[in-house]
Amino acid sequence: MAVKKVWQITHSCGHETERDLGDRPADRRAGFAQWLAKQECTDCWRAAKAGDEAEKAAWLEAKRTAENAESEAWSEQFRMPPLEGTEKGIAWGVRCRHQILAAAYTALVLDSGTPESEWERIEDQARTITRAGWWIDQRASEPGDLAELLEAALDTDRPTENPFV
Repeated sequence: MAVKKVWQITHSCGHETERDLGDRPADRRAGFAQWLAKQECTDCWRAAKAGDEAEKAAWLEAKRTAENAESEAWSEQFRMPPLEGTEKGIAWGVRCRHQILAAAYTALVLDSGTPESEWERIEDQARTITRAGWWIDQRASEPGDLAELLEAALDTDRPTENPFV
């Protein structure tokens, strides 16, 4: 008599399914069937996963809203000009600018002892860059590199990579 290929599985969620385990070696079917019985059925698993993704999306939306509010308040407090770009790009750019400048202030002024007058010069240079994409592009930069990055961005004598921009 051949080892059965089709198994009736009662899942942990209580649903029953019929599974064809014929694609597995005969000596591994029973163990796999026992493992399946400890899992939720496919429909319940998908529903739970969709719920998890919805929770994650809601959490991320709430986090972004809080970050945007904090970045907008910071921009107003430090007289940062509005950024230019798409609606999504502007929101992202404002967050990036806030994070970059806050990290740079900590690294340069608080940790390295850069004088406040030098920081004010850096801050003034940062105010001149209003393209959201520039701030987004710099989000992975090292905080201590900000002065050099700003100098490079404001260097009008250098050729551009794309002459059509």
